[in-house]
Amino acid sequence: QVQLVESGGGLVQAGGSLRLSCADSGRTFSLYTMGWFRQAPGKEREFVAVISRNGANTNVAASVKGRFTISRGNAKNTVYLQMNTLKPEDTAVYYCAARVSAVVSTIPSSYEYWGQGTQVTVSS
Repeated sequence: QVQLVESGGGLVQAGGSLRLSCADSGRTFSLYTMGWFRQAPGKEREFVAVISRNGANTNVAASVKGRFTISRGNAKNTVYLQMNTLKPEDTAVYYCAARVSAVVSTIPSSYEYWGQGTQVTVSS
């Protein structure tokens, strides 16, 4: 059973940085493709970043490329999202998600397990 818990969100000024963490309490973390998504008020949930099971393959959304980095530590059952040069438009609830398939995906509905989300607010 996968249980995902996000942490690291908060309030930051534009240009600042945050690192989000998502920990899995289960024993099979390394078997899952992991993704980060975000949802702003009144908007649909959107893809942010994805990382393959062994961390060798990553992909980030065009809107965050060059600013956000996804990584994982399978020994710690944790996936990270390093967010630099934050902008007010990055304000959203950020969710981590786990996907059984080894194929990386940017589609939210293709992920079977989700965390509860963590709020990120970027002030101008």
